[in-house]
Amino acid sequence: MKVVAAPDKFRGSASAAEVAAAIGSACWERHLDCVEIPMADGGEGLLEVLGGANRTTTVTGPLGTPVDAAWRFHRGTAVIEMALASGLELAGGAEGNDPMAATTAGTGELIDAALTAGAKRIIVGVGGSATTDGGLGALQALRSPQRLRPIELLVACDVTTRFTDAATVFGPQKGATPAQIKLLTARLEQLADRYRSELGVDVSEIEGSGAAGGIAGMLAALGGSLVPGFELVADELDLYDALEGADLVITGEGHLDEQSFAGKVVGGVAEIAAESGVAVAAVVGIADAAVTDRIRHVAIADRFGLDRAMREPRWCIERAAGELLDG
Repeated sequence: MKVVAAPDKFRGSASAAEVAAAIGSACWERHLDCVEIPMADGGEGLLEVLGGANRTTTVTGPLGTPVDAAWRFHRGTAVIEMALASGLELAGGAEGNDPMAATTAGTGELIDAALTAGAKRIIVGVGGSATTDGGLGALQALRSPQRLRPIELLVACDVTTRFTDAATVFGPQKGATPAQIKLLTARLEQLADRYRSELGVDVSEIEGSGAAGGIAGMLAALGGSLVPGFELVADELDLYDALEGADLVITGEGHLDEQSFAGKVVGGVAEIAAESGVAVAAVVGIADAAVTDRIRHVAIADRFGLDRAMREPRWCIERAAGELLDG
C-alpha cells in the first residue's frame, strides 16, 4: 500500500512538515510506504515547503521597524513569503497593527534583493499580511521596477477579492475600524486610478488583485501572474506525479471549514485525488459541523481533547492518521 501525506500546517501548533512526518510515522509503524509532501496554499508556510530559507535580508517591517526576513534563492528562482517581511504577526497581530500605516515596503525590498541576486524567476506568497496599502510601499521600494519586465513573476494567492474590495474584506482582521475601512477603500480607489494611468493596467478588473491588501494587483500591473497558491505549490512539488499509483492520500489542516474547499490545501488535495482515482482522508484540528460530511477525517480536538491537541499535536496527529489507516 502506498500512502501520500500532503497536509497543510496546523497554525500555531505544527508546521506542514511536522504534520507530514507524523502521518509518515503512522504509516511506517504499519510497514506502509509513505511519500511526505508538506503543502501550503501560498500564504504562511510557502517558503518552508518550497525548500526553506537560505538567505536573510534586513528590510522595513510592516510598521517601519527593521526585520530580518528569510527568503530563498536557488538556481535562478527566488521564493519570498510576504508574511516574513510585511506580516500581521510582525505587527503584533490585529491589536498591535496600525492598518493605515502598515506598509509593504519590506516585501518590495526582498523582491529588489532577489533581482540584485540575479533571479530570473520570482515566486511571492502574499498571505498573512498586515497591510492594505495597495502595494504602494513595495512599488516605492523597488529601485527600478523595469527590471521585473524580463522576469517570470508568480504571485501565489488564495483569494479572488478585487483590488478596491480589499479593505472591506480583509480590513477587520487587520485591526481596521469601520471608519478606517472607508478611508482605506478610498485610498485603494485612488491607487487604482494611479496604476491605470502610470502603469497602463486596470488592477480593479483583475480577479485576486485585492490579495494581501492589494499588493497582488500592483505586482500584476508590473507584469506578474496571479496564480492560485495551492496549484502553484502542487506543481512545484510534483504532487500530481506523487499520486500516481497511490492507494490513499492523507491531507490535513488546523481548522476544517467551508474555506477549506475554496482554494485551500484540503480541498485542493481532495480534488486532485478524485481526478486521480485515489482515496482521500484528512487529519484536522477541529471541524465545523457544516463540512463534516465533505471528507473522511479525524478531528484531534474531538478525539483527544483541545488541550492535548495543542500541547502534543504530533502525537495526536500520528494516532489520528493511524485510525484513518486502520479504518
